[in-house]
Amino acid sequence: MSHKAARIGVTCLVLTLAFGGLLYSTLSEGTEYYKHVDEVMTNPSAWQGKNLQLHGFVQGEPYRTRDSLRYRFDVQNNGKVVRAYYTGIVPDTFKADSEVVLKGRLAADGTFQVEKDGVMAKCPSKYDPAKLPPAGGTGAAPAATSGTK
Repeated sequence: MSHKAARIGVTCLVLTLAFGGLLYSTLSEGTEYYKHVDEVMTNPSAWQGKNLQLHGFVQGEPYRTRDSLRYRFDVQNNGKVVRAYYTGIVPDTFKADSEVVLKGRLAADGTFQVEKDGVMAKCPSKYDPAKLPPAGGTGAAPAATSGTK
């Protein structure tokens, strides 16, 4: 093998290793899993310390420490529950039975520690089947009236 071919081979190897190392370090820090509460709580030890987006429903009224922005609340999905802690401002739609996505980490004690600005409450659906016209109705708009007599 010639000297020039060896230099090209070593250069390609160094570039490949550098790119692989950069890719690994970037992805390992930025990886975030989107999971439902029941998926995480079936085997909590597998998820401890990992970046998670946790999806569930607020169970009961969230507890707020007096004169502070510290919240404690339970989030549930399909019968599995996790206690969550958050410090910060919560969205207006954050209340009992609201659907939420929390960004944070599962602690060793089994609680979910929500990061800053990590509470996203989904907007309730505006669809209300009770307000629909009865089935079999014409669904036609009322007739327009003219201004003449």
